[in-house]
Amino acid sequence: MKKIGYIIILLILTSLLLLGFDFNRSKYPNEYYQVYLEGKILGVVKSKEKLEKYIDKRGDNLKKQYKVDKVYGPSSLEIKKIVTYDKKTNIEEEIYNKISELKPFTVRGYQFNIKNEFSEKTIYTIDSKIFEEAVENTIQTFVGEELYRLYKTDNQVKIETVGSLVENVYLEDNITFKETNISVNEKIYLDSAELAQFLLFGSADSKETYKVKVGDTIENVAFNNKISVEEFLISNPEFTSKSNLLFPGQEVVIGIPSPQIRVVVEEHIVRDVESVFKPEIRYDEDRIIGDDEIIRKGENGLNRVTQKTKTINGVIVFVDPESNEELKPTINQIIVKGKKNPPQIGNSLGWTWPTGNGYVITTQYGYRANPFSNKREFHQALDIAIGYGADIYATNNGVVSYIGYEAGGYGNYIIINHNNGYYSLYAHLSRSLVSVGQIVPSGHLIAYMGSTGASTGPHLHFELWVGKPHGGGYKTNPWSVL
Repeated sequence: MKKIGYIIILLILTSLLLLGFDFNRSKYPNEYYQVYLEGKILGVVKSKEKLEKYIDKRGDNLKKQYKVDKVYGPSSLEIKKIVTYDKKTNIEEEIYNKISELKPFTVRGYQFNIKNEFSEKTIYTIDSKIFEEAVENTIQTFVGEELYRLYKTDNQVKIETVGSLVENVYLEDNITFKETNISVNEKIYLDSAELAQFLLFGSADSKETYKVKVGDTIENVAFNNKISVEEFLISNPEFTSKSNLLFPGQEVVIGIPSPQIRVVVEEHIVRDVESVFKPEIRYDEDRIIGDDEIIRKGENGLNRVTQKTKTINGVIVFVDPESNEELKPTINQIIVKGKKNPPQIGNSLGWTWPTGNGYVITTQYGYRANPFSNKREFHQALDIAIGYGADIYATNNGVVSYIGYEAGGYGNYIIINHNNGYYSLYAHLSRSLVSVGQIVPSGHLIAYMGSTGASTGPHLHFELWVGKPHGGGYKTNPWSVL
């Protein structure tokens, strides 16, 4: 009898198999959740909520690291409801392990996109306030903490005689943001001070320290370490000007700012500036060559100049003159020279400033970030701004040796051969007033200031060469003669 029972059971099982019966399938449909990662199926779970809770529970270390309340799956993780007769499912741990092998988990935060004409970058923060505070700190670096506070509270001191007023501060960037899930593999800023350093320097590798030696000044420390004075002051905010004293053994920061945002400051400035006297040379037929005499000493005058300036990240890019009032006249120096010394030969007493008074030196001879490429370069010239159409003068006796145009650089420019080993070059001119071969005495009007070529605004790009420009000569610091 038992044998017959076994045979009946075996026949029933065989019949079920022949009929296609599946023990993993249910008689009634089930609502489960299919898990995808980047479009590929990882498995099926009974509960979406349980899987999300499991991911969050396993992310306790990430919650502590980023100071958040919840950890999420990767952004490409999808959990979709399905209806199936299939009873087979995966446990949460199995799906979690598959995810962790393929993609990082995420935390909730903010994505900021910064775009300007030079670059486009993305910054992640846990809290939007971190970004806002970092931007404010960066602005304060370029404006000055106290001045920026006065500007924001509308408490700046009004100009009675001389002084300055900040009229506008803004970012020349297109900044957008959104709240989103951020991969923990990304750099996520948790501290506004750290983000401010990134916005200012771009990288921690761009800073090092220098120990001050006897005789060091801010200017020579900056130059010897291939940064500008302005960059030194940005890296060392405890110093307020290049005239501040250093002491031996003092440690200062040598930083190369690479701002990730463009802070624009527009100012109204009234200042008293010296009007530098010019040498007037008179020739005496009775004097021999080299018999020179100063018969009247020169005296600088004083002018009250009113102008508006625009700076980007601490660098003046535009000067708009409004008025120039003479407070004290300039008395030019008079030099008598031997008649046989021809006027086309420059002399050591004849160097004069190439513009009128009220000028602003927007870029010194030294290291800087190129305003167009933002790359580091050695700027071998003086950039001098007054305003569009300002007079440009020959800086010494000489002969006009070249007049040309360079679209991607100098724009309209003039070269003068001083026939004493020096050549001077005047660039970004709006108009030239001389011709090649013309003899020009020191202080002769040769052109008008412009903004042709690669220029951020009206200014004179003034170079001094020892030897022929672009023909074997080399540039030298104009201050060596001026």
